Amino acid sequence: MGVSGSGKSTIGTQLSQKSGIPFYDADDYHPQRNVDKMASGQALTDIDRWPWLQRLATLLAAAENDQGAILACSALKDSYRQLLEGPLAYPLKWIYLDGSKELIARRMQERTGHFMPPELLDSQFATLEIPTSAIHISIDQAVDQIVDQILITLN
Repeated sequence: MGVSGSGKSTIGTQLSQKSGIPFYDADDYHPQRNVDKMASGQALTDIDRWPWLQRLATLLAAAENDQGAILACSALKDSYRQLLEGPLAYPLKWIYLDGSKELIARRMQERTGHFMPPELLDSQFATLEIPTSAIHISIDQAVDQIVDQILITLN
């Protein structure tokens, strides 16, 4: 979890490849109206996010019955994380991809083909409630280092 541009999709994909656990990108589950709203430079509200988060909670509950899942999701507020954990028999292991606004802004400027414009980064940080119970991982290192650090910490 973390703000847009923190590397959730990249890290989640790599974790999945190394662990064999299925990966899901929460961005793929946004309704089109949310994508359109963000693409136009408007931040999502809680009202926009709740149906999306409920859909993700259902996905996680189904995955729990199989081999588990890796989910890349902003999950910016504690209430969002609680909603995602709600239907699960076991607690989620949260990984917070932590980076400075300057580093993430630079990464967002460099990426192409994503609906989230860099102009919304301030709203992401304004909404972010840094989790106290998550594993905090600095994103100011190579992807392989981040993935290895996560795998070592989880094992």
